[in-house]
This record gives sequence, C-alpha cells and structure tokens, in this order.
Amino acid sequence: MNRLKQRWGITSNFQLIIIFIVFAITGSASAWLSKPFCELLHITKEDFGGWFTLIRLLIIFPIYQILLVAIGTLFGQFRFFWNFEKKMLKSMGLGFLFKD
Repeated sequence: MNRLKQRWGITSNFQLIIIFIVFAITGSASAWLSKPFCELLHITKEDFGGWFTLIRLLIIFPIYQILLVAIGTLFGQFRFFWNFEKKMLKSMGLGFLFKD
C-alpha cells in the first residue's frame, strides 16, 4: 500500500480508503447506468449478438470518466481524480483534450 500511496502522491490511509470507495462506486454505477443508455439507443443483445458486449463497454467508458470525477468531487477528492483522469486519457492518446 505504501508504494501505491507514494505513486499517487497520497499521504494518509484514510485518503486511500476514500479513493478505493470512489473507484468501487463509480465502477458499479457506470455499469448500472449503461443498461438504460443501451435501451435508450435501442441496443439489444438480440440485435447485435456478439458485438453487444463491445458496444456496451464503449458506452460505459465515457459514463465512467464523468462519474469518476463527479463522485470523486462528492468525496472531496476532485484534485486527485481530475489529475488521474487527465493522466489516463493522455496515456490513451486523448491528451489533446487538455491544455497543460
């Protein structure tokens, strides 16, 4: 845990626990919210077969990104999750979205 705290620039175990809770809530919430989005867009397993899972993952991705920062903010960790988000998107080649 100390290596993770050092890597993320965290000093307290309490902050680390809060961050883990935010990740857990965000993952569950984004998976839960993807179902209504698929229904809204009329994306069903019957229509898309094997592609359904890939399409649903693509829908979950932006939901997750938004929720991560929003829920992190509610838990008082905006700065950590905003920096985490920027770093993750930059590593995916989407760094052009942010100005340094």
